[in-house]
Amino acid sequence: MAEQTIRVASSHGLHARPASLFTQAAAASGLDVTIAKGDKSVNASSILSVISLGVSHGDEVTISAEGDGADAVIAELTEILSTDHDEN
Repeated sequence: MAEQTIRVASSHGLHARPASLFTQAAAASGLDVTIAKGDKSVNASSILSVISLGVSHGDEVTISAEGDGADAVIAELTEILSTDHDEN
């Protein structure tokens, strides 16, 4: 299992647009991917589950993936979360 903890860069946290980009990438990976904030962990492919975490700008989340290519998937998802998708 690969795992990475990262601070969310989007100015408004994981709301609809950045959450959508994140969940689409997680789903496209074909792996079991989770995202956790504190002690709550959810399926990273589910936009409703990811939004339900209530992730704000600067919050730390942990992404985990299991399977072949998990490190590459974590790197891609980390890049999405470390980018401010709310910039104009």
